[in-house]
Amino acid sequence: MVRAGLAAIVGAQPGMRVVGEAGDGAAGLELAAATTPDVVLMDVRMPGVDGITATARLTAAASAPRVLVLTTFHQDAYVFEALRAGASGFLLKDADPAELVAAIRTVAAGEAMLSPVVTRRLIDAFASGRLTAAPETDPRLESLTPRERDVLVELARGRSNAEIGTALGIATGTVKVHVNALLPKLGARDRVQATILAYDLGLVRPGGASHLGDPPDRP
Repeated sequence: MVRAGLAAIVGAQPGMRVVGEAGDGAAGLELAAATTPDVVLMDVRMPGVDGITATARLTAAASAPRVLVLTTFHQDAYVFEALRAGASGFLLKDADPAELVAAIRTVAAGEAMLSPVVTRRLIDAFASGRLTAAPETDPRLESLTPRERDVLVELARGRSNAEIGTALGIATGTVKVHVNALLPKLGARDRVQATILAYDLGLVRPGGASHLGDPPDRP
C-alpha cells in the first residue's frame, strides 16, 4: 500500500516516471541494475537485504543512482548509517507529497536533501557527543590541499558557496572548484556526506570549532 501510494504520487508528476517497484533489498538491487533509475526511493527496514546495505551496494557502482531514503524510523543510527552508506537524502514517510516530490527533484539534480527534523538530530548528535570523531590523521584528509581543507571546514558549518567565499576571501566560482575537487578525494558524493565526514574525521568539532583553531563563526 505504501509503495502504491508513493508510485501514484511520483508517476503523476511531470518529468517523472516510475520504472519499477520492489518489496525487498535484493529485488531492488536487481531491478535497479535492469532499469538504471536516476533516483531510488529506499526504505530502511526490509526483509533480507536491508535498506542500508542496499544503499551501499547501489552507490558503489560507477553509474550509481541517487538514493533518497524514506522511512518511518528516525533514530540517529538509521540517519547516520544511511548517509554514510551513500544516500543523498533522508526523508520521513509522513512528509507531504509536495515535500517528497521536491526531495526527489533535489537529489536528481545532484544536490543533497535532509528534512529539517533529520538535520536537527544530526547537529544535536554531534553536539551532544553521541557521535565521536575519528583521528585527524586520515588519508582522505591528507589528500586535501590546505585551501580545500579550509573550504571543507566552512562547508561543514552549513555555509553556501557564496558565504564560504566571503569567509575565506575568495570568489564563489573558486569555492565551487574547490568543492568539486574535494568531494572525490573524500569519496563523498555531495555536501551532506562531506559534512558528515568532516565531523567523523575530526576536521570539524561540535560547536563549530575546527582543528585549525578557527573561531566558530567569522563576521
